[in-house]
Amino acid sequence: MTTMGAKNNRVQNDGRPNILWITIEDWSPDLSCYGTKGIHTPYVDSLASKGIRYTRAFTTSPVCSTSRSAMMTGFYQNYIGANQHREHNKQPLPYGIKPIPKLFEEAGYYTALLSWKTDCNFTPNKRNELFMGEDWSERKPGQPFFARITFGGTHRSWKRDPVRPISIDEVEIPPYYADTPFIRRDWANGLEQMQLVDREVGQILGRLDKEGLSDNTIVFFIGDHGRCHIRGKQFLYDGGIRIPMIMSWPGHVEPGQVNDDMVMSIDICATLLEAAGITPPVPLHGKSLFSQDVRERKYVFAARDKMDETHDAMRAIRSRKYKLIHNLMPERPYLQFNRYKEEAYPPLAEMSVLHLKGKLTPEQEQFFAATKPEFELFDLEKDPYELHNRADDPAYASVKKELLAELKAWRERVNDQGVTEEFRAEGVFPESCPLPTVDEWVAANEVKYDFNVSGWPAWYPTRTLEEWEAAREIWMPWVFRAPTEIMKRPNVIKKVKRRGRKSNQYLSM
Repeated sequence: MTTMGAKNNRVQNDGRPNILWITIEDWSPDLSCYGTKGIHTPYVDSLASKGIRYTRAFTTSPVCSTSRSAMMTGFYQNYIGANQHREHNKQPLPYGIKPIPKLFEEAGYYTALLSWKTDCNFTPNKRNELFMGEDWSERKPGQPFFARITFGGTHRSWKRDPVRPISIDEVEIPPYYADTPFIRRDWANGLEQMQLVDREVGQILGRLDKEGLSDNTIVFFIGDHGRCHIRGKQFLYDGGIRIPMIMSWPGHVEPGQVNDDMVMSIDICATLLEAAGITPPVPLHGKSLFSQDVRERKYVFAARDKMDETHDAMRAIRSRKYKLIHNLMPERPYLQFNRYKEEAYPPLAEMSVLHLKGKLTPEQEQFFAATKPEFELFDLEKDPYELHNRADDPAYASVKKELLAELKAWRERVNDQGVTEEFRAEGVFPESCPLPTVDEWVAANEVKYDFNVSGWPAWYPTRTLEEWEAAREIWMPWVFRAPTEIMKRPNVIKKVKRRGRKSNQYLSM
C-alpha cells in the first residue's frame, strides 16, 4: 500500500483529489470479486482491480439510519445520540461535531449528493442542509468535489435480471437458512438485483472516465450494512455488519491489492479528510486506512438498538478470530414483530412455516427461539457462520472475559446508555397476543398505546401457522416470477379503514 507521506504536499494544493463515495444498500460482500457463487459483477470487480479490496470491513450498525449517521460524521452512532433507528426526536450533533460534507464545504470543496437518501438520526438531516448541490457538474471551474451517491436497488424489493438470470443451482445458501427451492430462488433474485446495480456503478465510473476525472478522484465503494435477509440486516452477526469495501486512488494506491486489516465504515471519513488535508474540529472515532492504528487494530465494535418500533438492544465486539455479542434484552426473541420484515422478506414466511412444522435443523431452529442467550461467543475460524455459541464453554472462558472487558470499556468511551425500563416495557402489554397476528393487534390498538415510547409487543410467534402459510402462498408467484416478467410486489398485509379514514397501519390478510 502506498502511504500518504510522499505525496502529501501535492494533495494540499489546488490539485486536491476529487472524491466519489458510492454506497449500495443492504448488501454484504456478495460480489464476484469476493468469491460469491452465481453472481457476475464486472464493474465493481474492475474497480477492485484498480485499488484495494478490503476483506474484513464492517459497519458500526446493521441498519441504514444508524449506520449512515455514523458514516456522515465519523463517530459511533451511540456517541452522537443517533443509535435509535428512525429516531422521532432528532437532536443536533453534540460536542462540536460537524457532518463530514460540511467539513469539506468549509475547506473549499463542492459537495453534492447525487441521490436522495441521507437518513440521519440528527439535525440537520435534509439533503439541502448537508450538501451544496445535486451534481459535481454544478461546481466552479477547477473546484474539487466531494460527491456521494447511493444505489438503492439492493434494498428489497428486487428486480430480476433478464440479461443474466441466475439459476438456483448456481447459488450457495448459508447453513442457517433452509436449503429449499423457495430460499434459493429468493437468494438468486437478490444476486440478480446486485448485477443490475453493478451496471449502474459502471455508468458512474464511466462518467468519471468520460469527463477526464478518474486520475484525480478517490473512489470508495461500500455497502451501508449487511444483507437484507432475516439473519442479516438488524442483527450483529457478520451477515448484518460485514460489508464490501473497495478503494481506488490512481497514483497513490497501488492496484490489485487485497487487504485483511480490521477496518470500519467510519474509517472512510478519516481517510478522506486526511487525503484532502482537512483537520476535523473533534478527533474522529474512525482512523485513516493508511494509519498504523488501523494496521494494528485488534477489535471492531457494533451496536443495534430499536428497529422502527421493534425494541431490542445488542452490542458486539469482533476480532479476527472471535466475536462476542451481548444481548441486553435476552428475554425477547430474535424475530419479534417487525412490520418491515414481515411485509418485505419472503424467506421469513418460508422459514417460519418450517419452524412451526418442526422441519428446521437445530442450527436453523435456534434463531426462531422464544428468548436469546445473554451472551453469544463464536470461534470464527472454526465456525464462520456463527452457529455454535461458546459463551458457556469453559475452554473459551478467558476469551469471553477479555472480550467482555474490552466491550465494556468501549461502551463507556462512547457513552452508551444501554436500556431504560421504559424502553424494555415490561408489563405494558397483555401476556399473549389475543389475535392471529401481532400486526393485527398493533393496528387495532394504535390509539390505546404509544408505540413510539413502548415499542411493539414482543409476542412470539408473530403469526399462526395458517397465517404464515397464507403469506408464503402470496409470496410464491413473486419469488418465482420469470426474469422478463413485470409484477408488482404483493402485500402480505393490507391497509384497512378505521374511523372513516385510511390507516397507515396494516392488518394481516
